[in-house]
Amino acid sequence: MAYTINVDDSLKTELTRYLQTDKNLDTRELLAAYIRVSQEHSKFKQEIEQISNKIPSC
Repeated sequence: MAYTINVDDSLKTELTRYLQTDKNLDTRELLAAYIRVSQEHSKFKQEIEQISNKIPSC
């Protein structure tokens, strides 16, 4: 079964770093790429929160 997924350009750029774009992809490959991007985002969010916690509140 074929399907098309529409995403904004920034997410497309992030996902295609982990995908081969010259072939048809299966759901497992797409999910794995999405999980990798989600992990990066989660790590980045944690780092920002740690930095924010060190900034004195006014």
